[in-house]
Order: sequence, then structure tokens, then C-alpha cells
Amino acid sequence: MPTNSLSGRAAIVGLGATEFSKNSGRTELRLAMEATLAALADAGIDPSEVDGFCSYSVDKVPEYEIARLLGANDVTFFSQIPHGGGAACAPVMHAAMAVASGAAKTVVVYRAMNERSWYRFGSGSYGFGDTPIFDNVNYGWYMPHGLHTPAAWVGMFARRYMHMYGATSEDFGRISVAVRDFAATNPKAFFYGKPITLEEHQASRWICEPLRLLDCCQESDGAVAMVITSVERARDLRQKPVLIKGAAQGVSRGQQSMTSFYRDDITGLPEMGLVARQLWQQSKLSPGDIQTAIIYDHFTPFVLPQLEEFGFVGRGEAKDFIRSGEHARGGSLPINTHGGQLGEAYIHGMNGIAEGVRQVRGSAVNQVEDVHNVLVTAGSGVPTSGLILSNS
Repeated sequence: MPTNSLSGRAAIVGLGATEFSKNSGRTELRLAMEATLAALADAGIDPSEVDGFCSYSVDKVPEYEIARLLGANDVTFFSQIPHGGGAACAPVMHAAMAVASGAAKTVVVYRAMNERSWYRFGSGSYGFGDTPIFDNVNYGWYMPHGLHTPAAWVGMFARRYMHMYGATSEDFGRISVAVRDFAATNPKAFFYGKPITLEEHQASRWICEPLRLLDCCQESDGAVAMVITSVERARDLRQKPVLIKGAAQGVSRGQQSMTSFYRDDITGLPEMGLVARQLWQQSKLSPGDIQTAIIYDHFTPFVLPQLEEFGFVGRGEAKDFIRSGEHARGGSLPINTHGGQLGEAYIHGMNGIAEGVRQVRGSAVNQVEDVHNVLVTAGSGVPTSGLILSNS
């Protein structure tokens, strides 16, 4: 495992976002520009100063066009990380690397998508036959057996986890109920004012057993952007700096994209475990030092093994943690206080990082008391990434 550390070398100093909706009525480029300009204004940085950009795949907005429209001068760093939501935390990592190495001084990370009004990832119709690249050919081995959608792929892992550890559909429902409770008090959330009960979760229709409708994230339009710069410069800017205490990516043995079914054990997420080990090593922190966590909740079953991979509970014990309400409002580790992707919006995890920033700043709508360190995870079931954000 690498011994060199990015810990404390860079900070998030600006945060911007559009509204989250099912039909934005404007282009993804427009959304990206709105969020980016808001983030720069939040930081008090002139757009001409930006010299780096980073996003992740399935984003259709090119960095050179944002740079042109911003009036940026010389851009010396740009990257786009693959694997969709699994890359959510990686742009912040890459930005921190660029700042720490001197490759750039002011980096914008962004995500803009009309994933509801323009295209739908969960439709099961992807045109794979017309584009026979590796990933598409690989999925061709699964689709004849009915494994067409992300919900179906996750359902395989979820059923095995239930068999091994005794988790139930009600346990998945308790995750959904808790994040919808947070969303209900968040005016920015799509499901603001719309909490659900466990009974409503259990009554929601099957999507792919054991996943019900209310186990599945939303499809959303919107954009989020952040500005990353050095810690030294951050001290003189408008906002309280949010330090990047840990940042990591992970691909583990037997990894595939959502279909790692041939591992000896499919009840865990070893790539997330790899990310966890790096984050704890970099930050010199442990699970007991985290006051709140943003756990990627594209599907509720994958929240459970993430808690286990990070050591908040032992293997197979996440269901007991959830049953005790430790993840909910007032619990020992409130999760997804913005409402998560189930309740606020599905911006492929970037809105979750934004909530981590707000929690460290002390400006979240559902602010957790005395926050010093926040864990943020990216998409699970794919090559993934994670962050620890801190106030010191």
C-alpha cells in the first residue's frame, strides 16, 4: 500500500449546485456552468484563475468548453475518471494530487447530468449490440439470463448477503426510511416534505427481488461543483476550508463492473475495503473518529457491507446496527443527512460530497453536532473511491 500521503495538502474552498429535478429544462453544459460559477463565487475566486478541471465518466460536459466559457487562461491539468458513480470521490483525489504536486493551483471538480429527462441508466436498454467494446461484450454474457439492469446485478449480491447473515427486506427498508426522514427536512431534496414509513417501503413494488422500488435511487437532473486549492491559500479565502484528510481509489481481485459474481465470496465489497484501509492509514483516524458518513446509497443493500468494510461493525453485523437506528437521526453515526441518492438526488454521488463539505463547515440543514471528520464513499459494486473530509 502506498506510504506517501495527500492528507492535509489540499482543501475544498468553494461549493455550488443547481436545483435537483426530473426535468431541468436546460443543457448539461448550462447546469455545469451554473454550479461552477456558484462554487467559484462561494470561494471568492475569479473564474480566470482556474487552471484545472476534473470529472468522471458518463458526464457529457467537456472540460475545455467549461474553461472557454469561464474565460480561463492556461489550463494545466484535466482528467476524467471511469466507472461512473464509483469515481465520485476520485475527482477530489485527483484535484488534491494536482494541487499537492504543483500541476495546478485552482481545480474545479464537477458533475452535470440530465439523467432523468435525457437518458435513463436503469432502463435495461443500452444499445450494447451496436458498440461491441469490452464492457458491452462482457454484459452480453449476463443479459440473456435477465440481468439487464443495475437493480438486477445488485440483487444477486443482496440475496447472497441475506442468506449468509440473516438480513431482511425490512433491514433494507430501515435504510430507506432514515434517509427519507433527512430528505423530508431538506428543502433542496426532491423528496422534501415526503417521509416514508417502513410499511410503505414494504408495500412498494418489486423491481428485482429482493429490491423494491424504495430500495432504488432516483433518476435526477442537476449539477454540483467544488473548488480545490492548497491549504495555505485556502486560509485567505472566503469560506472555512474543508481539508481533504484522506482520498483513495480501489480495484480489488476479481473485480468487474457490477458483476463480480465469480469471487469466492460475494457478500462483501473488497474494493471498498481497500479504499477504507488507505483512508484510515492516510488520515491516522479510525471509525470512532467519524461523526457522520455519506454512504453511497444507489441501492440500499450495498449500504450494509460498506459499513462493515470500514470497520464500523463486524462482518454480518450491519443489520443489527441498522435495526438499532444508529444510522438514523439521533444515532451514533447518522448516514446521508442530506437524504442521500434515495431522497435528495442521484447526481452520481457528487451531491453527497457536497453534504460532507456542509457538515464540516457546520452549515448543513440536518447538522450533526460537533462534526470534525466526515467519511464519504463512492459507488459500490464497481471500481470505487472514498474521502475523509475534516476541519483540521
